[in-house]
Amino acid sequence: MEHRTEGSMEDEKNSTEQAETQTPGNSESSMPEVQSVTTELNEQKKAFDELNDRFMRLAADFENYKKRTARDREATIALANERIAGDVLEVVDNIERALKTDDAHLREGVMQIRQLICSLLERHGITPIVSLEKPFNPAEHEAIAHVPSDKPEGTVIDEVARGYRMHDKVIRYAKVAVSKGNES
Repeated sequence: MEHRTEGSMEDEKNSTEQAETQTPGNSESSMPEVQSVTTELNEQKKAFDELNDRFMRLAADFENYKKRTARDREATIALANERIAGDVLEVVDNIERALKTDDAHLREGVMQIRQLICSLLERHGITPIVSLEKPFNPAEHEAIAHVPSDKPEGTVIDEVARGYRMHDKVIRYAKVAVSKGNES
């Protein structure tokens, strides 16, 4: 059995009272701190929810923007194809008219069709690449033959198929014969 003295019982009673006054639930000074932390936490949650909502709306707006620009691009391409198709149909009409004429006027009709096609191409930014008598340029020409001639070596002496450029981009390389120079 344990024997307690009067002094030790009082010490135990005092330490129990001190512990009770130091607990957070009983302290009057810690109550406002808990309320301010709770208030701040609620404000942070509200700010997070608002930012998250803004983010979700921006993400949805961006997806809608991507879909809209894809539709616009398809519509632009369709319109461009429609315009070119209309121009080509003009040429088809002229070929049909040329085929209905007699042979004497056939060459003249074909020349007019060629001229019409060239003007239509120019309207759409497509121009021929001038190759004859120019130095061979691999950015514009495709050499299909290397032939001896009186022209300096590397000069284009014959154009088998004309090349074309759309604005600044080559869309078809000119097929050319290039001079080897004079072989003596």
